[in-house]
Amino acid sequence: MIIVDTALKKRDEANQPIKVGLVGAGYIGRGTTLQIEKHVPGMTVAAIANRTLSSATRAFNEAGIESVRTVTSTDQINDCLAKGERAVTDDPQLLCEAEGIDAIIEATGHVEFSAHVALNGIKNKKHMILMNAELDATVGPILKVYADRAGVIVTNADGDQPGVMMNLYRFVKSIGYHPVLAGNIKGLQDYYRTPETQKGFADAHGLSPEMATSFADGTKISMENAIVANATGFKVGKRGMYGPRCKHANEAVNLFPMDKLMADGLVDYIIGAEPGPGVFVLGYNDHPERRNYMKYFKMGDGPLYSFYVPYHLPHLEVPLTVARAVLFHDAAVAPIAGPVCDVITIAKRDLKKGETLDGIGGFTCYGMIENSSVCRSDNLLPMGLSEGCRLTRDIPKDRAIGYADVQVPDGRLSDKLRREQDSFFPAV
Repeated sequence: MIIVDTALKKRDEANQPIKVGLVGAGYIGRGTTLQIEKHVPGMTVAAIANRTLSSATRAFNEAGIESVRTVTSTDQINDCLAKGERAVTDDPQLLCEAEGIDAIIEATGHVEFSAHVALNGIKNKKHMILMNAELDATVGPILKVYADRAGVIVTNADGDQPGVMMNLYRFVKSIGYHPVLAGNIKGLQDYYRTPETQKGFADAHGLSPEMATSFADGTKISMENAIVANATGFKVGKRGMYGPRCKHANEAVNLFPMDKLMADGLVDYIIGAEPGPGVFVLGYNDHPERRNYMKYFKMGDGPLYSFYVPYHLPHLEVPLTVARAVLFHDAAVAPIAGPVCDVITIAKRDLKKGETLDGIGGFTCYGMIENSSVCRSDNLLPMGLSEGCRLTRDIPKDRAIGYADVQVPDGRLSDKLRREQDSFFPAV
């Protein structure tokens, strides 16, 4: 987003930085704070909310900010921001209600917790940047309805796969090609990975075992691609996507059924390909002169072409999303209407009546993308709402779990939002 750097420079020169509230001071949150404070003129992290205050303080300290103030009320955080001080709190709702914060980055990865933050932030007219595919894939369309009513932006983030895919999608359209597939490039897919099998990888990279598991067992890619489906109208060709193995993203032009590409467009992925861990978009144009040009540019014979980005840099690029929202009222990734794809809950092993599902990145289940029409007609349980659900019957390994199979915990906002979403967007 080349225009963003110039706009931020103007904010910096006017000494009017965009003030960001950050919820979550884990691996991504700390990196985001460091990026904004050291490398993004015209923007500052004004406050950080985290369950453990020491982690919030650590994020500021690692960015070279030693003086921080702990706040416990809206008056305190408003006073802190008015004086130009940095605030830490264990109550994220203070960030939502603070007068001086322009945008909130939600970076926790928890659905129920984050639903409260997102909804209150929107109601208080804060732009909401979700580094939280789990929430977005589950109730993103209804949050967009609330955001539109409030006149603010709710968006997934540049730098994470959905943002990179959508930027590439928009680029491909802008140069005259019809996008027919938005895809992820993945190195590993094993539905049966658990926090135990992923502990070593998690420790080596500073991740939680649950987060590492969600990457490996396919849940995360399903969440990410559902977000892109909802932002483009693309569907999946089959439950779980095709996911062919290949050596390079250029080969993708020959790996997916053309009839489905041309009918609805697809979200999907390739596995084991270079350049990983990037993303790709397949664009179509059959004009004979265009095909001659593209052959000269070494893009292939056409009429289908592979465009790709060889990397994704989540915490380095999320400040661009903040700037797009605040300065240009532009979303990196947002639903265009109701849900097109959902992520359903699949048993990771044989499960017994009375067991409680441990949710995303756990031992009991994994998430798999499916067209929303199927999810609705079969009354399937969204993976983002699975945690804490108690089984009312035995479920065999690899079977989809439906609402009829579980007892859902009482009183969750995320369930209420999902019911609102289903009511607001009638089943197709």
